[in-house]
Amino acid sequence: MTEPDLGGPAAGDAANASGASAGVPTTEWSIHSETAVRVSTVELFFDLVFVFIITQLTGVLANHTTLVSLVRVLLMLGVTWWMYGGYAWLTNAVVPSNTLRRGLLVVGMAGFLTMALAVPDAFDTTGWAFGLGYFVVNLVHSGLFLLSGGPAAVRPMRSLGPLNLLTATLVLVGGFTPTPWRYALWALALAVQIATPYLSPIGGFTVAAGHFVERHGLVIIIALGESVVAIGVGAESVHLDLRLLAVVVSGLVVAYFLYWAYFGGDEVRAEHALDAIADPRRRARTALTAFGYCHYPMLVGIIAVAAGVKKAIGHAYGHVSLAQALALGGGVAVFLAGDLLFRRILAIGRPGYRLVALVGALASVPLGLVVAAGQIAMLLVVLAVPLSIEGYRQVKATGVRAVIWRR
Repeated sequence: MTEPDLGGPAAGDAANASGASAGVPTTEWSIHSETAVRVSTVELFFDLVFVFIITQLTGVLANHTTLVSLVRVLLMLGVTWWMYGGYAWLTNAVVPSNTLRRGLLVVGMAGFLTMALAVPDAFDTTGWAFGLGYFVVNLVHSGLFLLSGGPAAVRPMRSLGPLNLLTATLVLVGGFTPTPWRYALWALALAVQIATPYLSPIGGFTVAAGHFVERHGLVIIIALGESVVAIGVGAESVHLDLRLLAVVVSGLVVAYFLYWAYFGGDEVRAEHALDAIADPRRRARTALTAFGYCHYPMLVGIIAVAAGVKKAIGHAYGHVSLAQALALGGGVAVFLAGDLLFRRILAIGRPGYRLVALVGALASVPLGLVVAAGQIAMLLVVLAVPLSIEGYRQVKATGVRAVIWRR
């Protein structure tokens, strides 16, 4: 694998925008390097399959909003997110540019699809399918890296591969064991995954900032679509009138402000921040922390919000249970907490206004115990006001008002 010039077209925004720097054509991939410039359509297709797991996890939490269900969701999402991140690193270094590579990615998709189908009863009768799908996903990931990653990727995979195989074995064996042991083995697998970057060096992996940031942004935006779908599902059994329509639109605007919290310029600043790290080892470590660890609570928050809004829309002018109100308000708070950690690690923004929004989201929980529509309305306000003020101050500070407000 050819190591990219960190200041060159594989990582630079200007080259990607103009398509003319250093003779690089305006295509999804640089033909001069094995390193991805931007996300390909096959990767987007892959992400759609992965997000089906998010949909299934939302169903688990929405159908039984209990502490047990939350623990199950955290465990299944944890081990799944680790391997999704592995594929993001894989396609960042190995371009899926031929039939063999794309074919193996499809096999990986089949593994994720098997896991998704097993999610609803993974702690009952379908744990074996979840474990089997996970094992396939792991084997394809390691195989593609070793076959196509080149010497720079093969070296770290010699230590990372066995650790990944260990976690896959724990998940597979756990799928065949009685439920108490399943919890223990899957929790152990997640613990090994968290520790893996400290046991195996990751500095040998190339991180192309543009591709890496875009790939994780895409999975966030697709996952956010789940909260919009949940609004429709929650409203489908309720008579549509102006009052319900007002609540539905409010739920949509809440989802929009979660989108804005992530995509209101932060993804561009994140790419610049990651691209500015010249030391490959430090860049890899920062990428892992910001996009691996910090995006996990963001996804947990999205799942909780989707589960909460599904119930709240269905009982818009009644009250919801404490667990359901916590899912809705707490989900927003957890998403913002992950976003704040993400911004802190990359040093791309101050926390002030978002901390206000986080506290406000938690403060909305008691209102849900009285009237669900009131909680949704409060969430809209506690997101809209701080984020709008933050955005206005950024515009004022940078003097780009004309660019934003004029066509």
